[in-house]
Amino acid sequence: MTSSVTAHPASVATPAYDGLARTFERLHHLQHLQSIAAWDRASKMPPGSNEARAAAMAEMAALMHRMRTEPTLHLGLERAEQEPLDALQRANLREMRRQWRLANALPESLVQRLRLATSRCEHAWRTQRPANDWAGFLVNFREVLAAVREQAHRLAQTTGLGPYDAMLDQFEPGMTCAQLDPVFGAVRQWLPGLIDRVVDKQSREPVIEPRGPFPLAAQQALSEQVMRLLEFDFSVGRLDLSTHPFTGGVPQDVRLTTRFRDDEFLAGLLGTIHETGHGRYEQNLPRELITQPVAESRSMAIHESQSLSFEMQLAGHPAFAGLLSPMLRQAFGDQPAFEPGNLHRLITRVCRGRIRVDADEVTYPAHIILRYGIERALIEGQIEAEDVPAQWDAGMAELLGIDTRGDFADGAMQDVHWPEALFGYFPCYSLGAMYAAQWFAAMRREMPALDAGIARGELRPVFDWLRRHIWLQASRHETAELAIRASGEPLNPAHFKAHLEARYLG
Repeated sequence: MTSSVTAHPASVATPAYDGLARTFERLHHLQHLQSIAAWDRASKMPPGSNEARAAAMAEMAALMHRMRTEPTLHLGLERAEQEPLDALQRANLREMRRQWRLANALPESLVQRLRLATSRCEHAWRTQRPANDWAGFLVNFREVLAAVREQAHRLAQTTGLGPYDAMLDQFEPGMTCAQLDPVFGAVRQWLPGLIDRVVDKQSREPVIEPRGPFPLAAQQALSEQVMRLLEFDFSVGRLDLSTHPFTGGVPQDVRLTTRFRDDEFLAGLLGTIHETGHGRYEQNLPRELITQPVAESRSMAIHESQSLSFEMQLAGHPAFAGLLSPMLRQAFGDQPAFEPGNLHRLITRVCRGRIRVDADEVTYPAHIILRYGIERALIEGQIEAEDVPAQWDAGMAELLGIDTRGDFADGAMQDVHWPEALFGYFPCYSLGAMYAAQWFAAMRREMPALDAGIARGELRPVFDWLRRHIWLQASRHETAELAIRASGEPLNPAHFKAHLEARYLG
């Protein structure tokens, strides 16, 4: 993917396209500032600064919205369609038009209202969650939900999709509930039995628990050491702490966050590895096109396929524990729990738990199926915000056999997504896990010695494959075409089931 977006032979004039490229370059720079402001709000900002920051970010969102809805932009899109563009420029024009269409579905007043509502809700959530304060959370969350429902309605009118499909389409273009329902329905059929079999098998396998405490500074240093093993580029990125792990910034300035506890280390380390997958994708998007929509990540399922390629496929690989073991001894001192075989059993331990981000890859889909059902019902008006805890408790009891009644902090308030109005995002996690399994199946067909190489610490073949097939492709192709080019087929959930059975049942 080496073609230039704006360079043309001297005899070919594309003034409309070139003007669009300049506008989207400006938007990229503004998005850079907006992303850093959001990262700072979540990780560094003093708590009393939130109202001022919310107002500033709402103003920036309104400015960018005005740029995307400027009438001359539509005229430029129409004129550029008639110009002699190459395939890459056509792909960029397709992505420009998509952004224009979605932006024009929403009035500026709604964009600002949504930004203010989410800023207030997310900021309050940080203290309301540890206080288990569902009643307090509802005050702000109702405002977010009302704004999101209006957003979904307007997007549905523009796209011709249903309200939840329109929200999902923002994160996973082309995906609909009609496609998701049979995929998740099938998982719901085989997942409980698989969990039972794996838990029964592992109950007979001895595991030595690590002995803490694990100093937070040592965990930070360890995480950064593992990020270097995974070839994260610290010259254009950094790792910080936040209430909820995330990846922010832009490809030239990637900001990762994680969280640590001194009584255990694996959740923080695996969370860091997850975010490193996101960060490597961002850092390897095609730099010569970086200010253009075609150089943006393809979709959130593809993005999650990168984080889960790192966290689940690589970190959960039996050989990866051998690479981690000496690092753990250096960070925390020698102890039997850090023996590679035991460490692998710890990393791949399956346990029915309440926390999505700490869930193993076997139980994880249950968390996503639960959230998908609840947020779809919220957007479509089948339930109200007040109904969420009862829906949550019933779903956790059914899917994982856990009683969550009265536990809002580790229940419906545990994720930042709903306070941030990211409705439609959750399905992308499980779709990403399915794509990650599909990528590694393709790698193994192409490189039969892949697993032996990982055992020797040779991770570069994995990174090179992802860079060639996913990272540098960015948004040149739509998702199904990208999957076909990378792996020979569109999304095939059978690879995910086969991966889980092979890893956990032998």
